[in-house]
Amino acid sequence: MTTVHVAASQDAQFLAPNQIVPLLIGATVDEVERELVLQTLARCDGNRTRASRVLGLSVRTLRNKIRLYAASGIEVPTCQE
Repeated sequence: MTTVHVAASQDAQFLAPNQIVPLLIGATVDEVERELVLQTLARCDGNRTRASRVLGLSVRTLRNKIRLYAASGIEVPTCQE
């Protein structure tokens, strides 16, 4: 888990937008994108179809990103049925 992931997953929901930006400074675009995908999946209760709509991605693209994250050992939110 990256520093961005730890900080964002614990505190982002309580920070104002101008406080979130410093969490992103020093992170790569890939890290920021991964965090956005993971946070969106978490807020969509793991629903990939809904998360893909929110993110403006196809379900296939989101699925491919999730596969990469999972292969890297990153925990990905799953659907809560």
